[in-house]
Amino acid sequence: MTTVRVGVAYPQDELGGDPDALRRFGVAVEELGYDHLLMFDHVVGAVHAPRDLPMPPRMYTERDPFHDPLTAFAHLAALTRRIELVTGVLVLPQRQTVLLARQAADVDLLSGGRLRLGVGVGYNPVEYHAMGADWSARGRRIAEQIPYLRQLWTGEALTFTGEFDQIDRAALNPPPAGRSIPIWYGGSSEAAFRRAAELADGFVFGYAFRDTAVGQWQRVQELLRDAGRSPAGFRGVFVLLPDERGGDWATRTVEALPRLRDAGATDVTVTSARQGLTTVAEHVDHIARLKARVDAVLR
Repeated sequence: MTTVRVGVAYPQDELGGDPDALRRFGVAVEELGYDHLLMFDHVVGAVHAPRDLPMPPRMYTERDPFHDPLTAFAHLAALTRRIELVTGVLVLPQRQTVLLARQAADVDLLSGGRLRLGVGVGYNPVEYHAMGADWSARGRRIAEQIPYLRQLWTGEALTFTGEFDQIDRAALNPPPAGRSIPIWYGGSSEAAFRRAAELADGFVFGYAFRDTAVGQWQRVQELLRDAGRSPAGFRGVFVLLPDERGGDWATRTVEALPRLRDAGATDVTVTSARQGLTTVAEHVDHIARLKARVDAVLR
């Protein structure tokens, strides 16, 4: 039977940009025995209306607060010793690749090899525009970036000329703690599944209460086998996010865990977000009570 690692998503909307809340929540996740802390990524939020490229409904706006996950993880690396630090997911194609490689390598080095780099193409063309990146090229660019990152993380001098990036006999030094960093892909499209099967070390699935998420995991495993890769060792990470159905979210989370374990999930991320909690103490108390229920059902 698959052993499921359970972590927590940072409730950035409720806790905002409070640095003390970040510290207290991050330390509590480790002290409570969770396996990872996951942080979402948006550099800017966008006003939704009206635009030539419509924004997806119910997505983040200019009023939603986000920490930069790598900066936050560098801070938390000094305050924790065990938990994995997971980006879920970092919008990779809008970032300069060598700079991102340097930042990620340092977080991994400073944390003792605990960074797990979840990446994806995102959904927000306004954010790409603000960062000077090409929205229309996001799929091609991430397909180039992932293997390039791994080359950079060897610490050896290399020459590379791609469609989007280049380097001439230069090295990224020091390299990450483990000489590389696990890269997990996130998304919900067939293109994302195929890129993950070809390039990634795991997949981050959102909204895992929907039956489609388990089917997507089965599809990724099928594509891995088609690519000549064994699904063994490939991480399937399910992020449980509240949806429009509401209700007792903690109970629905606990009830979903055996189903996800039986489906072969390796990791599950639970949340205290959207539960009507407002203070860091309330969020910590929520994940403490949830941890006891999680342990009981997975025992």
